[in-house]
Order: sequence, then structure tokens, then C-alpha cells
Amino acid sequence: MYWKTPFKKLAAMLALAAGLGAGMTSAYAAELGYPEKEELTFGFIKLTDMAPIAIAYEKGFFEDEGLYVTIEAQANWKVLLDGVIDGRLDGAHMLAGQPIAATMGFGTKADIITPFSMDLNGNGITVSNAIWEQMKPNIPTQADGKPVHPIKADALKPVVEKYKADGKPFNMGMVFPVSTHNYELRYWLAAGGIHPGFYAPHKGDISGQIDADALLSVTPPPQMPATLEAGTIYGYCVGEPWNQQAVFKNIGVPVVTDYEIWKDNPEKVFGITREFAEKYPNTTVRITRALIRAAMWLDENNNKNRPEAVKILSRSNYVGADYDVIANSMTGTFEYEKGDKREVPDFNVFFRYNATYPYYSDAIWYLTQMRRWGQIPDDKSDAWYKELAAKVYRPDIYQAAAQSLVADKLARADQFPDFANEDGFRDPQTHFIDGIVYNGHKPNEYIDKFTIGLKSGQKL
Repeated sequence: MYWKTPFKKLAAMLALAAGLGAGMTSAYAAELGYPEKEELTFGFIKLTDMAPIAIAYEKGFFEDEGLYVTIEAQANWKVLLDGVIDGRLDGAHMLAGQPIAATMGFGTKADIITPFSMDLNGNGITVSNAIWEQMKPNIPTQADGKPVHPIKADALKPVVEKYKADGKPFNMGMVFPVSTHNYELRYWLAAGGIHPGFYAPHKGDISGQIDADALLSVTPPPQMPATLEAGTIYGYCVGEPWNQQAVFKNIGVPVVTDYEIWKDNPEKVFGITREFAEKYPNTTVRITRALIRAAMWLDENNNKNRPEAVKILSRSNYVGADYDVIANSMTGTFEYEKGDKREVPDFNVFFRYNATYPYYSDAIWYLTQMRRWGQIPDDKSDAWYKELAAKVYRPDIYQAAAQSLVADKLARADQFPDFANEDGFRDPQTHFIDGIVYNGHKPNEYIDKFTIGLKSGQKL
């Protein structure tokens, strides 16, 4: 028997549970009531990392929670965000930067939250065959003649410099101004001495191309390969399967994965409005429970379910790419140059390493990159970064869902963070391609470490 509980009471009980530890778990679960809204519509973009939504639907995890879900592909990230804001969609697979930027007021202003991080890693940077041929002489090789990885943007810099000397713009694609892909591409380029450009929203310039050596622009993910093939762009950063699609079509070469740029970096999130969470607290927790179970299924027993997941995602109503294209990265390998397939077991991570927990430090990293490239034009205090992160990332809701799953014996406590001692910050992260350490407690100190980018006291 479930009981309906107001959201404020849920939050109060959760705070108490955090203080008392696992002893409160079953008591909290007993308070989880029926969903206030049962029929829901969720949006997604055709990328493999929408998988938790598809699996929660296909495996009946939503129905187990009394939720009857319709899943709809969206044309692009803006349409998707607008759909959540205007209520056409109840929730969606989102770029991690979208709820942060919306809450901050960069672009469309809206209060969007996330109780669930959808995955780690999953992106790559691909260049055209012609650019790859120009890069190859600058890349050291292994004994077997294959390139040494990770490939740094240092190998691309002479190519970009030649284009500039010839008066040609060097164009590259990313999926949205506040996407992980934008920040990862910028990070990789800047680490190799290539300036990716500044934003100046206070001056009305949101092109992101001020002082740029490489000109970045937006292309929706499924259109990336065709845009590359047409010669409109010379490279792009996107999620799968659109890097592997370039390999299969023989039009480009993935040169680096985001796992190599920042090992186990956070990727997409599940976004809902704050109003939705407050109006439908039980529904919100139950959505999160279903998504957690889907993520567990995707990673369990060393990814044994991935072939089945690939078969599901290859359907036209989900990602709609060929099975082999999706499997090329989602089943533990990644193909760079044609024939150079390497083991990358963590290219897609959905549950391991606390992948689903919405860490404040993840949100703060995105904010540091927004400041670095001018989307945040002015200095902000370290406290400001934490406060904004806490408005958007909601580990309290996640904890409610996780503890109720443990109480229902659908998960084990050791599969989640130690909630009694968790502060929402990962340990300082060291595995970046440029060797710079990120500590989420000290965002301004982190920003000042970069050679290229705005620093404390600087404004365009």
C-alpha cells in the first residue's frame, strides 16, 4: 500500500534520512505514493545516449511505476527544450548544459531541474578524410603503424594555420551552444593551441567566434555526417552513432573520444521543469526510479545486455541507425580510422561509477566553461557556482528514488553513493587531455589555470 506525500514532506524526510543513514530507507519508501500524473510524454534526440528512456519503456520499468509514457523524437535541441518549457513534453533527454543555461537565463529563461544524469562519455570528434590526411604527418605512430592515441589538437594546429594563411575559414560543427560537445570541442582545440572563439552576449554577439582560429557553428546531430560530406564543415563533435556513421560512409575519421578528453565525463541529463517536480512529486521520484533501473540494466554483467539494447535503438522510432553502426561504439569498441577498431569498454557508461547521480561538481564544470568562453561575461564567486548548481541538479530527488529501490529490493545500497556522507562533489578529477586538475569546490581557481580563455577580472 502506498501513501501520497506532499513534496515538502518528502524533502524533509529525505533530509532526515540523510542524517540517520540507511535506517530511514524503508520508512521513506513506505511514504512514496501513487503517481499524481500517469500519462506522460518524453522527448529525445536520435542519439544512443537516450537509451535509458527507451529501455525504461521497452522493459516495462515505467509501467512498473504506474506511468504510461509516450516517447517522441525531436527535430533539434531547441525544439526539445521549448517543448519541456511550454508543457508539450513532460520531460526530456537533455544536454547537461540546457537546464543550467535556462536557469541562468542564457538563451530561453526557465527553471529546469534534473534529478538524473543519463550517462558518462559517448561523444567523439571527427574530421573529414581530407583534413585527416593533412593531420597524419603530425601524429606519432605505434610499432604497427597505427596512430598513437589520444590524438591531440596539436596535430590539427598546422592545418588550421595553413587555412588561415590562405584566407579560408576553418569551420567545425557542434550540436548546441550549451552542449557538452561545444565545450569538449573547445577544450580539445584550446589544449592544442587553437582558439575556438569567445561569446559576448552582453554585446549582442552569441556567435562564439570572436578571436577564433576555428569557427564553430551548430548542426543537429543526425545531420552531421551529411554536412561534413558536403564540405560545409571540416570536422565536428557529436554523440554516437554519428561519428561511426562517418566511418561506415567513408567520409571522415573520428580522431578522439570525449573519454580521452576527460575520462568519465558527464554527458546528458533527464530534464523537467521545477514546476513539474513540485506539482507531481511522486511522479518525479517514480520517473527517476524507472530510469535508474534502465541504467542498471544497460550496464549489468559487463554490458551483456548491450546487443539487445542496440537492436532496440536501431529501430526507426528511436535512433534509427543500422545495428552495426550503433554496435560499433556501444558494445565496448570504437573504430577510429577505417579498420582501426580499439577496445573502449567505457565509451558508453550508463550506471557504473555513479553515472546516474546528479553531482553539483558536474554542473559547476559546465559553468566554468561558460565563463571561460564568455557565455557568462562577468566574474562570479565560487559560492555563486555552487548555488546555481544546487538549483538545477537535484540529488535529493535521486536519493529518494534510489533508497526506495533499495527498500523494494530492486537495487543494493552499495550500488549508490554513500548518501549519509555524500556532499555532491566528486573528488578532484585528474584525467583531462591537458593534465589540468578540476576541483569543483574551486571553480575560479580552475578557470585561471587555462592558457586560452577568460580569467578572473577579464571581460570582453
